[in-house]
Amino acid sequence: MTAATAASCTSPSDTPLCVRRDARGVVTLTLNDSARFNALGSEMLTALQQALDAIAQDDSVRVVVLAAVGKAFCAGHNLKDMAAHPDLAWYQQLFAQCSRMMLCIHKLPVPVIARVHGMATAAGCQLVAQCDLAVAADCATFATSGIHYGLFCATPSVPLVRNVPAKRAMEMLLTGDFIDAPTALAQGLLNRVVPAEALDAEVEKLVQSILQKPRAAVAMGKALVYQQRELGLDAAYQLAGQTMATNMMDAAAQEGAQAFAEKRTPSWKL
Repeated sequence: MTAATAASCTSPSDTPLCVRRDARGVVTLTLNDSARFNALGSEMLTALQQALDAIAQDDSVRVVVLAAVGKAFCAGHNLKDMAAHPDLAWYQQLFAQCSRMMLCIHKLPVPVIARVHGMATAAGCQLVAQCDLAVAADCATFATSGIHYGLFCATPSVPLVRNVPAKRAMEMLLTGDFIDAPTALAQGLLNRVVPAEALDAEVEKLVQSILQKPRAAVAMGKALVYQQRELGLDAAYQLAGQTMATNMMDAAAQEGAQAFAEKRTPSWKL
């Protein structure tokens, strides 16, 4: 993989819709359709899916950062395109395609960090909620705004209610009103909020912390957290216990335990 590659899908001006950059085991995927506010049309979803599928097969990747260019992070689906295709099968295909992409983020064995510099609405807000971690500029805004146009944000509600308390999520979904970044932070949609000029540095802090941890432990941990959340208490503890036992058999965990006993810093092959 070169330092910078573009997904095969392009905009009408032949501009790549999603650009991949690699460095230090960190992949930055940048939504690159500022003219359409990085809307999640079929072409953008295809570009993202191709990039995520490649990452899923790349054991050298440790962290993914999802970024965007232009005024908006992501404006969700393009309602103009949707209005031009009043066909149930077309709508079903679009939302199924979007759900597949969101689930791919969920299933990746490495953390995905949303770097949110601007507005994230509807499926764009869904994209932020679906990422494992999210850092935003203090000027960023968030909304599940479909209800303003008669469309309840049903698919965005899936990760939203898994991040935000139920009544807060329901207020966003029923009103479609914007919330600012500090409010999104307080409600659990974001991990950190910083001034726009500090956004890259704050993302880098998270990246560096993750890079210092064994990939296998991070992968097992990410999978476990999401699996046990959907289980009853007994089953969750059973799964968590089995995961910890398996994790302890990994060479990195054995080295970590030995280093703790010897009061030294672990020496990992990261």
